[in-house]
Amino acid sequence: MTRETDLIKLYSQRILELAADIPYLERLDDPDATAKKRSPLCGSTISVDLKISDGRISEFGQDVKACALGQAAAAVVGEAIIGRTQDELQTARNQLKNMLIADGPVPDPPFDGFEVLIPAREFKNRHASIMLALDASLAAMNEYCETV
Repeated sequence: MTRETDLIKLYSQRILELAADIPYLERLDDPDATAKKRSPLCGSTISVDLKISDGRISEFGQDVKACALGQAAAAVVGEAIIGRTQDELQTARNQLKNMLIADGPVPDPPFDGFEVLIPAREFKNRHASIMLALDASLAAMNEYCETV
């Protein structure tokens, strides 16, 4: 199979569906924390806003300027992030990175939607874009936890 065929297979119908239906695409008016992350390799950027109540994310907003893989990852994060804690975000981020670079298992629920991105393991130049939504969410949560 050629590299081009592999890349076409990577952009599966499910990935494209996720990319077309990203939840929480509105930024929050008065967030408790905000973070922006950019992939230097491809230029993809994701900004997130969090409202946090009792150590859990109660509201979420994101601005996604990324490739289809980054958009799909942002959709998975958006579907799972409400109610999550700092520790849960850190675990999900570590598991996603392990899934991509070390052929590890899919992240635990509720982040198991990242399973759709298993084919991206072979495309190391896409990993940073896939990580953006979780990286930005964790950075915002860490910022918030440092100030309270």
